[in-house]
Amino acid sequence: MMKKIMIPMMLISFLIAFYEQQKTNSNVYITAGAVLIFMYGMMRLSAKTPSKNQDKNEGNV
Repeated sequence: MMKKIMIPMMLISFLIAFYEQQKTNSNVYITAGAVLIFMYGMMRLSAKTPSKNQDKNEGNV
């Protein structure tokens, strides 16, 4: 459920950030907000990705 909301939200914020950079008088606050939303979404999605070394650590315990 959360993944279905986060991916479009990240895509929209990514597009807003790039669109805002192309303008001659870009608003820094809009760009920073879009980047923050994108980074938050990446953090949420990558938290569910298992570590590459997770299997090795579980075998040694």
